[in-house]
Amino acid sequence: MSGPDLRHAAAARAVALVEDGMRLGIGTGSTANVFVSLLGERVRAGLNVIGVPTSEATRIACEAAGIRLTTLDDTPELDLTIDGADEVDDNLRLIKGGGGALLREKIVAHASRRMVVIADATKRVAMLGAFPLPVEVNAFGLGATRRSVEAAIASSGCAGSLGLRAAQDGTPLVTDGGHLILNAHLNRIPDPEALSAALWAVPGVVEHGLFLGLAGGAILAHARDGVAEITILGAV
Repeated sequence: MSGPDLRHAAAARAVALVEDGMRLGIGTGSTANVFVSLLGERVRAGLNVIGVPTSEATRIACEAAGIRLTTLDDTPELDLTIDGADEVDDNLRLIKGGGGALLREKIVAHASRRMVVIADATKRVAMLGAFPLPVEVNAFGLGATRRSVEAAIASSGCAGSLGLRAAQDGTPLVTDGGHLILNAHLNRIPDPEALSAALWAVPGVVEHGLFLGLAGGAILAHARDGVAEITILGAV
């Protein structure tokens, strides 16, 4: 089966969790896009929900699908967030932010009663770190912040290179919040909690892509004999 087929299977399982009247956090990324499409079908069939998008791209997709939207100012408590992940381990620790929306994704997840991750099973890892860890930073003082981030990474027992993420046109990527992203190529993160604390101690760091203690469950799709099967981690 192809990646799109597996993403569809995971998203379809997640859409079944949505109940009438729910306040949803709606994630960003390829699998979340499939979720938006399937949720839109249920909305057009009469499902009454309201959602908070985690990026401008998701907002546009939700509006096109007919999903009613709100903000965390008007709806500060959400029932359920459905979002993708770039990596997930068996303790439901995540790396997110491959699409550059990590700040809003984490704010929305934290405002939710529960968060469920949807992905294909290739995103499941024994140890986080093969996917580059995004670190969202303020543009002011970038050089100094970068040096401090490098020191924080080293102090937490990790090693690797740090690079400024570029947009498709080669210029530095600017997030929806107006910040820049440093990609940390670490290969392995033996102690995610230690790295998280070290990064938070750097004043120029706005957010990082380690999502710890936020996801309550994960829906992971894999293929067996040409058929999509679902593995559940945690509680969904």
